[in-house]
Amino acid sequence: MTGPLVAVVDYGAGNLVSIEQAFTAAGASVRLVADAAGIDGADLLVVPGVGAARPAMERLRGAGLVDPITAWVAADRPFLGICLGLQLLFEGSDEDGAETLGILAGRTTRLDAAPTLPHIGWNQVVRRVDHPAFAGIDPHADFYFVHSFAGVPTGAAGDDAVLARTEHGAPFVSAVARGRLLGVQFHPERSGADGLRLISNVVDLATADRRAWVAA
Repeated sequence: MTGPLVAVVDYGAGNLVSIEQAFTAAGASVRLVADAAGIDGADLLVVPGVGAARPAMERLRGAGLVDPITAWVAADRPFLGICLGLQLLFEGSDEDGAETLGILAGRTTRLDAAPTLPHIGWNQVVRRVDHPAFAGIDPHADFYFVHSFAGVPTGAAGDDAVLARTEHGAPFVSAVARGRLLGVQFHPERSGADGLRLISNVVDLATADRRAWVAA
């Protein structure tokens, strides 16, 4: 086995083939996990996802993964949430009334004033601060989105976690970062060279000191 071990949560809600290929191309060893035991020994935990919050949370609870995921993040271990995997970090979802992981203060709500829903295609991710996950990526780079909802952080801590915003009608949160937690609303595995660069950066960060994750 070579490279950091990336545990990708398989709960029936992610584009796992593309994600596995992207992380493997970035030099990681990938393990698809469907229970808590599969997380053991991992350097990075990835929660991908497409679809709605309620069935996703039901699958996570059924697999006994809710407590291990929240404990992992509470211990400030390297974590990446993708699309629905970002939305699940908040306290709940207006999409279907689901109670989600509650790691970040706020809720997932429908995109405000969106000209079209779902929001599908390439769009610019405007960073409010520099972050090592985006190292080597042009500040004006576009990434690929497929969603109708996005997380809305609340309170000072929630606002501090906002890393980037994207505009589709009104601006929405497209990336968050707190400690060694990173969440992105877009799909890096479907975002061409820039998306693969972000994944490679996150793989490099997986075994780095906490100080390496600090946004500028």
